[in-house]
Amino acid sequence: MQDGLTIRELAVGQKASVAKTLTESDVYLFAGVTGDLNPLHVNAEYARGTRFQRRIAHGMLTASLISTVQATQLPGPGNLYIRQTLEFRAPVFFGDTITASVEVIAVDVERNRVRLRTECHNQDGVLVLTGESELAPRVVRGQSG
Repeated sequence: MQDGLTIRELAVGQKASVAKTLTESDVYLFAGVTGDLNPLHVNAEYARGTRFQRRIAHGMLTASLISTVQATQLPGPGNLYIRQTLEFRAPVFFGDTITASVEVIAVDVERNRVRLRTECHNQDGVLVLTGESELAPRVVRGQSG
């Protein structure tokens, strides 16, 4: 596994993304791990009676793809997640392919903090989630910042 970037290797404008198709199995596994058995996610009959008319994926399952980008690509392995804001803009349905993207919007070398714009879009380009995260990039032992 490659090490993630340090604060001095980060710059405003850097971007990364991952895409994943969210399946029925993903939703049920997430429900089992978290205990979130909201019928909107796991009961097709119940979901038919809602404004969505079918089951939707958990918002936090979608949001977890942001963590995937940050942990694996930008800034990558070794970073510490400090804060995340989220605004859920549209439902994510079973079978939707979600692209989670991050973009560096601020770098604070002195505090070893980086802020990223975070977004998730579906296969049709619809913005389903937006927000910002703050991370502490990995620190090389014996060095600060």
